[in-house]
Amino acid sequence: MSPRTFARIYAARMGITPARMVERIRVEAVRRNLEETDMPIKRVASMCGFGQEDRLRRAFARQVGTTPAEYRQRF
Repeated sequence: MSPRTFARIYAARMGITPARMVERIRVEAVRRNLEETDMPIKRVASMCGFGQEDRLRRAFARQVGTTPAEYRQRF
């Protein structure tokens, strides 16, 4: 199966693209790390597959509606 066909079938069956699902899973891992550890956000971003802190911030804001620092303060 080609990557394009896989993406099309996955999105049709799951209601979300593979890329968005990967982002969702990574953001959930970030949330757990923010709640359970005191690691710097930059390290959490790297550990969860975002590579750069700004990519984490954008994805986190898209998914959760707040910044990682504000989320950590609340939880």
